[in-house]
Amino acid sequence: MNLSYWEYKTWLSNIDFTVVGSGIVGLSCALRLKEKFPKAKILVLERGVLPNGASTKNAGFACFGSLSEIIEDLNSHAEEEVLQLIEKRTQGLELLRKNLGDRAIEYVQYGGYELFTKEDKYLYEECLSERKRINSLLYPIFQEQVFIQKENIFGFKNIESHYFVNRFEGQIDTGKMMEALLKKVQIAGIKILNNCNLEEINERITSVELKTNLVTFYTTKLLIATNGFASQLGIEHVKPARAQVLITKPIKDLAIKGTFHLDRGYYYFRNIDNRILLGGGRNLNFKTEETTEMAQTELVQQKLEEMLKKIVIPSFDFEIAHRWSGIMGIGNQKKSIINQISNHVFCGVRLGGMGVSIGSMVGRELADLL
Repeated sequence: MNLSYWEYKTWLSNIDFTVVGSGIVGLSCALRLKEKFPKAKILVLERGVLPNGASTKNAGFACFGSLSEIIEDLNSHAEEEVLQLIEKRTQGLELLRKNLGDRAIEYVQYGGYELFTKEDKYLYEECLSERKRINSLLYPIFQEQVFIQKENIFGFKNIESHYFVNRFEGQIDTGKMMEALLKKVQIAGIKILNNCNLEEINERITSVELKTNLVTFYTTKLLIATNGFASQLGIEHVKPARAQVLITKPIKDLAIKGTFHLDRGYYYFRNIDNRILLGGGRNLNFKTEETTEMAQTELVQQKLEEMLKKIVIPSFDFEIAHRWSGIMGIGNQKKSIINQISNHVFCGVRLGGMGVSIGSMVGRELADLL
């Protein structure tokens, strides 16, 4: 960059904290840092024009896990760990709503539904037999039974006649959520450099040298909040996971309201602006979807359209309006990585597809490492 004296002085000198990633975690971290250190100079680096991971590309589910997801987690995590995960997700959602307000993010609580195809009969029966145990497990958190059984009232086809409903689940407008976060950051006097990709980190005795595609500069502390792209900065135990999504054009007389899960959460859909948003399918080919490439594949997109036709809206004609992809950060464990990496470098990554739920909390905890 051909920087003037004024540009360098205002944006790139005497930086106390640099946050990498302007998604939910990064912006929440920056706001918490400003709260803790009001006089600090804080800079956020963003590789894209807009947040380029999953924060502006997710489905807007304000959820903490479907019944089958929780059962699956119990097979690979201790009971106490699963409870801690769910409690953190609920607390994170409360923090997000408190920080931004329900109106600003268009939070509504229509409930969450888990559907089961005829081929998933075994999974359905497992959930049926485990529901009472899971409800007992979650009772200390919610003080009520979370999962109840209801008949198919929305006219879905080729599924079991009953599904499980979680009335605590809600949904948000993802774009408005990020817009509200960006506004708060701007008001707080925190600067964001877009189209700025961090390429090299060199730690010094009292600072960190950051080489980007635009400019090289120094910061006192570096906080990495790139989630799905964390491995590109040398952070271990985080793998990228691409999530493909499509949305229909508006559908007249669409009565579906809520957030819906199928196949242990690998597929999900919801209503928004008289449209159906549907995503998922990385389980069709895990290896191919373990990528940071923002693209769609014919295999997944065909499966999503097939689900619209056969299950979700079989009685409606529809057209696809948009298709996109987002990149999540996952690993062998569901617990996020919030660590001090070295003297001046910290990270808050691996949100496991629960960015809306825990992003605010992870950002706060990352800032609190200081």
